Amino acid sequence: MANARPTVDGIAVVNLASPEEQSGAESAAAARARRLKTARDAVGRAPSRWLLRASAAWWRSLQYVGMTLHFLAPERPPSPSFSKTIRSTISKTEGEFSLQFYTPEGYETAAKTGTKFPAVVNFHGGGFTIGSATDDARFGRFVLKECNAVFVSVNYRLSPEHPFPVAVEDAADALLYLIRSGPELLIDPSKLATSGFSAGANLAITSTLRLADHLETLRQAGTQVPDHRIRAVATWYPITDYTEPRALKRAASVRPDQTLPETLTSLFDACYLHPPDLPLDSCYLSPSMATDEHLAAAIPQTVIFFTCEHDMLMQEGEALAKRLREPPISKDVRYKMIKGVAHAWDKSPDPTKPAEYSEDLYRECCGYLSEAFEKP
Repeated sequence: MANARPTVDGIAVVNLASPEEQSGAESAAAARARRLKTARDAVGRAPSRWLLRASAAWWRSLQYVGMTLHFLAPERPPSPSFSKTIRSTISKTEGEFSLQFYTPEGYETAAKTGTKFPAVVNFHGGGFTIGSATDDARFGRFVLKECNAVFVSVNYRLSPEHPFPVAVEDAADALLYLIRSGPELLIDPSKLATSGFSAGANLAITSTLRLADHLETLRQAGTQVPDHRIRAVATWYPITDYTEPRALKRAASVRPDQTLPETLTSLFDACYLHPPDLPLDSCYLSPSMATDEHLAAAIPQTVIFFTCEHDMLMQEGEALAKRLREPPISKDVRYKMIKGVAHAWDKSPDPTKPAEYSEDLYRECCGYLSEAFEKP
């Protein structure tokens, strides 16, 4: 079926799967029967947290080398203009994390004219275990130029030191900070969007769910929340459902040999999915498990999905995009599957050139974001 899909400039453009395309899929009852219920089901016997920290440190060092090479390819991405360290207010795990601000042309003089910019709040990938806020600077370059927006990338706290739900609470806290302090930073709180890659794409979605619930709690307590509006969510190869076993996802991939290795995904899951009795159907962990009512109320109207043909996460991303598009949720969904590429292909460590298709797709995504910012 994948080979029959139309392409534009070599990039597969995919309509969301119709019921006919899904004929022959397993029954709903069979799908429910295979669901994982708790972290123990996904991870097995809980590994030593000390050993997980050591393993995470090793992979973080490899990630640093890979991203250093990634940044060497022309045109080199920008560096942050400034950063802010903020304290967590939502999480029960006290602490702080940083926001990296990349600013567009004209930002330095905007205070004199009273200009306020849209902002794209970004969450990096890495299985909630590795990576940093600067990893998506290549995408940020297009946000600055194509959207004329501030790119705010979040250094949320990582696991295993800070397992679920700290990352999603930090993500929601970052949005709350910009809602409250945006005008001081020349950011218009009525023109916010979220974006993210892989684990960060999960946060781009779940942060809006967590924020909506937190704001409702604040309102019930009589706390005033400044006017704001999240206009769009842009997700790149997201993980949306932890209740489906990784082995089944990998087996269902068009190219199982091209999916992330089990060594890495097992580490990520063991680090993030803790404690062992953690329910995997939490909407803050598996947004595919959220109710229609919750998704309709918390997710902004514009939703952008990019998935990868050779990724084990492709099918769940496509399924959630389809669900968000259809009634009763009825969001404005832009979906594209990129043919012939694996998960996180755009983070290629090739120092000679950017990953194939990546810049065109970054530009396309920013076009959708600009449209969302410009709507009344």
